Amino acid sequence: MIAPAVAEYLNAHCTPADDVLRDLAAETAATFPDAAAMQVSPDEGRLLTLLTQLTGAAYAVEVGVFTGYSAICIARGLAPGGRLLACDVSPEWTALARTYWRRAGVEDRIDLRIAPAADTLRALPADPVVDLAFLDADKTGYPQYYEAIVPRLRPGGLLVIDNVLLGGGVLDPQDTHPAAVAMRQLNETVLHDERVESVMLPVRDGVTLVRKRT
Repeated sequence: MIAPAVAEYLNAHCTPADDVLRDLAAETAATFPDAAAMQVSPDEGRLLTLLTQLTGAAYAVEVGVFTGYSAICIARGLAPGGRLLACDVSPEWTALARTYWRRAGVEDRIDLRIAPAADTLRALPADPVVDLAFLDADKTGYPQYYEAIVPRLRPGGLLVIDNVLLGGGVLDPQDTHPAAVAMRQLNETVLHDERVESVMLPVRDGVTLVRKRT
């Protein structure tokens, strides 16, 4: 995690969040204070929008919606007519998301599936048509989500994986918490996966960009 002063400086030096995103962040913090830390930060949200635009993504997948901040950021970056498949298991969290998707004018671009993400991903056609995917869900599920997503990425498609540092837990081999074990496993899988090329960035709690080889 980064120091608060650094976080403040970062957010002050990127295109600011608009009223919709600011209000969503505030309502999330007020309504779900114990879970609010799961929401992406404004600078990471801006990064998601830029990556979606830079890849020209028309079909995106998100695993882990929470209250919908990152979904708005991705949906806003989609090419005209683009769609986002958003996977989550919480009707409560995503009810708030739907409210803000409507307010942001992106609800018609988002297909929300309330079900275990592994089931949703496995049920997708095997065709490599996904332009961009964002993984920010239960950490123990990351390895299986990764294996479901990568074959479905188009050549040159991008997978963005959040929380790859896990608060530093991945650095401590004595940390046997299931989330830390799963994240270390995934990080090694990505490193040695000949289907992709990747870079791990010290953005917030660590973000890995994984590009499907052409």
